[in-house]
Amino acid sequence: MNYRFADENDLSLILHFIKELATYEKMLDEVVADENLLREWIFEKKKAEVIFALEGEKEVGFALFFHNFSTFLGRAGIYLEDLFVMPEYRGKGYGKGLIKTLAQIAVERGCGRLEWACLNWNQPSIDFYLSLGAVPQKEWTVYRVTGDTLKEMGTK
Repeated sequence: MNYRFADENDLSLILHFIKELATYEKMLDEVVADENLLREWIFEKKKAEVIFALEGEKEVGFALFFHNFSTFLGRAGIYLEDLFVMPEYRGKGYGKGLIKTLAQIAVERGCGRLEWACLNWNQPSIDFYLSLGAVPQKEWTVYRVTGDTLKEMGTK
């Protein structure tokens, strides 16, 4: 198994994986990202990174991640925003390989942790994460402000 970082020539492929994940999560109607936004935020502003899992020369999975920061640890961490392996390639170690690759990147960069969120109904993914030794953070709840609420809050 091989892995590679995405470059700007991969914009349509990144968007394809995002839409495949959104379809799996029954949230495709929420995807507003397009290639121009991905170019701006991933490659120009460098706010996220993408790695692909390869079978031969074919990209069969992806992980989109970015750095966050832990004040308690006093160092950055890696937050895995999206992980997706095409259904026909699941069970072959690509998901585990992507997470191990992210862990290696975190260690190489001196990060203090690797973390992500998972939908509560997604039991196959939960079981997979538990099998890797990941620990759910049951004492934390994610809060989010978006759309008009975000605009109103962010406008003086």
